[in-house]
Amino acid sequence: MANFLLKKSYHINNLKISKFKDLWGSHGVFTTIRLVGKPGKLVLFNNHFKNLIKSLKKYKIYSKHVEQNIKTLIRTNIRNNLKYNHLFRIALTKKLISISIRKRSNLSNNFELKVLNYKRTDPKYKNLQYKYILKKLNLYDATKVDILLVYKKKVLETCTSNLLLIKNNKYYSPKNNCYIGNTINFLRKRIKVNFKDINLKDIHKFDEILLIGSGKGVTPVKFIKKYKWKYKSLNGFNKIRKYLKIVNL
Repeated sequence: MANFLLKKSYHINNLKISKFKDLWGSHGVFTTIRLVGKPGKLVLFNNHFKNLIKSLKKYKIYSKHVEQNIKTLIRTNIRNNLKYNHLFRIALTKKLISISIRKRSNLSNNFELKVLNYKRTDPKYKNLQYKYILKKLNLYDATKVDILLVYKKKVLETCTSNLLLIKNNKYYSPKNNCYIGNTINFLRKRIKVNFKDINLKDIHKFDEILLIGSGKGVTPVKFIKKYKWKYKSLNGFNKIRKYLKIVNL
């Protein structure tokens, strides 16, 4: 169960408070940003903001003053007297902006992936069509399990994160039918990431599988029981963790 510090909704044009709606299932977009420190800092904010505005325009819900309104809500809802270890989510439709701040969970040392044959709707964007995914995620303890999405026998992403797969000290990540997030884009400027289609039948060839994203930071997968996969090393994880510590991810 997520531990929320704050949940609010606003009318997008005048920022008057509305009854809170999480907006899942609506025509709209969202982003989730790591919030750390005192006063709170949004990690990789400029990248998140740029992608969010791009998505608003793609979904034809961009409006006058929306950029300034987003920044205003961020300033007014992040308190200077609190020390944060949280995730800041902002979701937008044509009429509403919803924001939430929830505690970032500590994850299990034996993190597992379940497998689901599913491709997100319009997967290159962080749209709000997540109800089916949330229904599946709610079957598990989110501190111990994420769900690996597979489509046409190709590995895509998890329900919450990008994937970084490691073989012979080389890094791979799926390139199609998934969202290329801000964290993995940060990493690709520091290490060579080979973006390519990855067949599910080849999953056993990889020594490590890492979850990469604002919510999970870098999380090593220990098991995929359905395919009898088990991690063989943590060398890649230890290297990637050092890069992400630079920006508190």
